Amino acid sequence: MTEDSAAQGTTYASAGVDVEAGDRAVELMKAAVSATHGPNVVGDFGGFAGLFDVSMLKDYERPQLAASTDGVGTKVAIAQALDIHHTIGFDLVGMVVDDIVVCGATPLIMTDYIACGRVVPERIADIVRGIAEACASAGVALVGGETAEHPGLLGVDEYDVAGAATGVVEASRVLGAHRVSAGDVLVGLPSSGLHSNGYSLVRRIIADAGWGLDREVPEFGRTLGEEILVPTTVYSGPLLELLAAQPDAVHAMSHVTGGGLSANIARVLPQGLLATMCRSTWTVPAVFDVLGELGSVPRIDRERTWNLGVGMVLVVDRESVDAVLAAVDGAWVLGEVTADDRALAGDEYYVQGAKGVDGGAAILLD
Repeated sequence: MTEDSAAQGTTYASAGVDVEAGDRAVELMKAAVSATHGPNVVGDFGGFAGLFDVSMLKDYERPQLAASTDGVGTKVAIAQALDIHHTIGFDLVGMVVDDIVVCGATPLIMTDYIACGRVVPERIADIVRGIAEACASAGVALVGGETAEHPGLLGVDEYDVAGAATGVVEASRVLGAHRVSAGDVLVGLPSSGLHSNGYSLVRRIIADAGWGLDREVPEFGRTLGEEILVPTTVYSGPLLELLAAQPDAVHAMSHVTGGGLSANIARVLPQGLLATMCRSTWTVPAVFDVLGELGSVPRIDRERTWNLGVGMVLVVDRESVDAVLAAVDGAWVLGEVTADDRALAGDEYYVQGAKGVDGGAAILLD
């Protein structure tokens, strides 16, 4: 410690927190956040809490709020290594908001939280700009957030992001297992790639193989880093349009995140029913095959970790399948729901119940 610093005493800045940098970051993100605000957002940007006028709830017979919170996981390490930060916001919004839409709810508001080792205003603004753009695509207002500087806990160029959202649905329109019956059809929606799950496995594979993020991969037509940073698809917009246009077509939805396809489908089926999905109905994107082969990852582990190209599954009334396929780009028939006679229960790919839900079962077949 120099004589001058001793004379000044210990300040917040000398402890590693730059309040002025935080203020600059807020100014840089202000326009992007405000662009998500419609007439229901009350008050100016920067309040202690975001206010949202919910007078429209008076038109509901029995409104039910839907809430979700999530993060992006270790995908942020890829963004940090590449110094590309504006896409991670789409990952965050997709992980949070699409968990609300699956129950039939319309997302209304979202907040975000960014913890970092050091506030770099341009970096924070890039992250929030991505969050705001994704919120706009989902029709949700970004009404608040927090950026916290944690020197000594996180490295100077490290950060983590999390978010929470709230939506609303009429009680009589809630989607879920109570609507599903044998004979329903499973419709798959394509993912944009890895989305935001299984990155601990991804990072371990490429580290063990000694691959750099700048490695050109012929199967991808771009670098490894560019491929695995592709942002999560945000499904909310087109799915809400589908529900508005065909309110009785969809009985349940499953957002394929951690745990893979079968585990997430099993969550939205009632006991006694089985979702049978056929691998032959879609082509697994190259990123999953390349990484799986590079790491000699067993097929069962791939299918219980990654989405393998299926980002969302709709459980659809059989009479409405053609209309749903026509309404949603890229959709295809993935399988069907039948009574579960337990004949396949001994198969290692058979999954019954998941994530604490003692529901139906699901299996992937060739």
